[in-house]
Amino acid sequence: MAEITFKNILYATDFSESSVPACDYAMTLAKLSGAELFVLHVIGELSDSRRSLMPPQSLAELEKELELHAIKQIEQFCSERFGEQVPYQTETVIGLPFQEILAFAAQIKADLIVMGTHGRTGIEKVLVGSTAERVVRRSTVPVLTVQSSRQ
Repeated sequence: MAEITFKNILYATDFSESSVPACDYAMTLAKLSGAELFVLHVIGELSDSRRSLMPPQSLAELEKELELHAIKQIEQFCSERFGEQVPYQTETVIGLPFQEILAFAAQIKADLIVMGTHGRTGIEKVLVGSTAERVVRRSTVPVLTVQSSRQ
């Protein structure tokens, strides 16, 4: 049996409550394995129909503001959650979440992707879709999904 080692772990978060339990798993696995933890937040792109409603200058300014806000948010989130317990790097990008997660995982040569799930079922899942499901289906590396604890 081959030993599994983790050098780079990718934790993808949208800062929702459902992503917090996955954060604990990502931190614990990074600590136990000595892996570098990469924390990724993807700002979803506006749909083409919404993009066409905005002047290009306004769209560029909006994207820049969203990115600056997300960078502050991810730094605060990581500082509160990880502190000095585990080395980590953060990245914020704009795009389709599942595509950006997979691209970033390839870029950092991730050994594992950790992410939360919203636990949607039925028609809600069909209509909204699932980033986690898309990542699991297309990833070439293992993906650990952690369902949020719903009361």
